[in-house]
Amino acid sequence: MTELLFKLFAKIKGREINRHEYGLAAGIVGIFCNVLLSAFKIVTGLMTGAVSIASDAVNNMSDAVSSVVTLVGFKISGKPADREHPYGHGRAEYITGFVVSAAVIAVAINLFKESVTGIFTPKELDVSITTIIILVVSILLKLWMSFFYSGIATKISSEAMRATAVDSRADCITTAVALISVTVMLIWKVNIDGYAGAVVSLLVIVSGFKSAKETIEPLLGGPIGKERHKKIEDIALSHSEIMGVHDMRVHEYGHDVIVASMHVEMPYNITLVRAHEIVDDIERKLVEEGLVSEVSIHVDPVMTDDHEMLKIKAGLTEFVQKEDSRINIYDFRMIRMKRKIQLIFDILVPYDIDKSDEDIRKLVGEYFKDSGRNYEFIIEVDRE
Repeated sequence: MTELLFKLFAKIKGREINRHEYGLAAGIVGIFCNVLLSAFKIVTGLMTGAVSIASDAVNNMSDAVSSVVTLVGFKISGKPADREHPYGHGRAEYITGFVVSAAVIAVAINLFKESVTGIFTPKELDVSITTIIILVVSILLKLWMSFFYSGIATKISSEAMRATAVDSRADCITTAVALISVTVMLIWKVNIDGYAGAVVSLLVIVSGFKSAKETIEPLLGGPIGKERHKKIEDIALSHSEIMGVHDMRVHEYGHDVIVASMHVEMPYNITLVRAHEIVDDIERKLVEEGLVSEVSIHVDPVMTDDHEMLKIKAGLTEFVQKEDSRINIYDFRMIRMKRKIQLIFDILVPYDIDKSDEDIRKLVGEYFKDSGRNYEFIIEVDRE
């Protein structure tokens, strides 16, 4: 069904439709279906007096608003880069998603208050088999919508669409709770509507917070995914001259614009021309593979024939890794002066290690305290 809709849309356009058109089509379908569901449930809620159905109707209306915002978000994010936005407008998709999540949470909190009031002062319900049919049809339509959004998410690799698919499945649960409430009233004449409304409201609140977290994380700057990290590292290490890769950073400006930076280690005696050729080749392959849109690579020279320096680095690395095996040392250099030896290096420490930068520097100092030599340290503590 989903594929048929888009084949028809592509035929009307006379060409293959692009990513943003998929997003726009998803928004239009979402608006139509959610407004339809919301209208039916509002009427049903008013006729029956069921707060659980009213809560579910508001949930569907918020989904319709979400679809409107998705439409706007995809429209804005599809605009090309300009002087004021050199990395494009892709993050508009995240911002609009967060605004909708906040609105959903606010509405659900008010509905929860109303449901709690309904527990202590229950209203009379007037339910019928028609009410059950409307709710069952609503569940089936929402289930179809979840498959529809999942299909688009896979096709265009969209986290926003994937989140919308999850939200549609969650809506099936909220409507099912309302259905249970109505069924219990119809068969056993027991009014659990206030409790059902509270459950529905809480589910919507949880869903809203989850959606907000998923949309705000790309804006705050999340970590590079393990799979992407491995692929980038493999491409860099495919060159025999590359001895190591570290300080990899990725910044997302929407789905289509991913800007990255990284450090690579090469032998110090390699020519500048050859180093440039290698870095150029890595950058080109990363872009061709679609792993990044743009990448900046910093070259760290490694002294491969200074045996004293290599021995000190190996000993220090072994010492700090007794604290935690994930700690590592990069860009290690040793400068010999008349009265002292200067050691310059980066030490990479995972964020979850509960030690300050000063603690790490003290740990390094412990290794050299009985060396009998005058060392001066220039240490850059990096976190990942």
